Amino acid sequence: MKNLKLPITIDPSRSAQRKLVCDGYFEVSGMNRLLAVCDAQCEQVQVNANFGVDEQGLVVISGTASATVALICQRCTEGFELALEVSFTFSPVKDVEAEAELPSYYDAIELDENGEVNLRELVEDEFLLAIPLIPRHSLKDCQASPDSVWGELPEELEKPNPFDVLKKLK
Repeated sequence: MKNLKLPITIDPSRSAQRKLVCDGYFEVSGMNRLLAVCDAQCEQVQVNANFGVDEQGLVVISGTASATVALICQRCTEGFELALEVSFTFSPVKDVEAEAELPSYYDAIELDENGEVNLRELVEDEFLLAIPLIPRHSLKDCQASPDSVWGELPEELEKPNPFDVLKKLK
């Protein structure tokens, strides 16, 4: 099967009725929020999205996406590559009331004014959530100075508790 460029927006209800399977890619150049926090090491993001209806009659969008990004290690300030692999399961909703009734194993995604979801933004949101809050190498791959202290503070750096004075007053 040929690798196809995916549509940016899609009607989830119509796609679910047809049990559509989208297997293709998005151009990374269109993901501005992702490019603001990291450098993309690939030009395309691979996406597999499945549309269907569950046993409760809810429309479900599930799938996976993968990309490789370049981040800066916060220990040694050297760049490194991180392979992002995300999976998602969403159910489209029209308003907040419908979101409250959604089962907890589905994430809600709002429909736009045309009754469609932005599939590219959905995947971009999942990638942004997958990027670590503090990106860093593993300790064995990190170029940071071996004199750096990681974890527990040494005994001489611990300070006395300032509230110990209150114990004496009691």
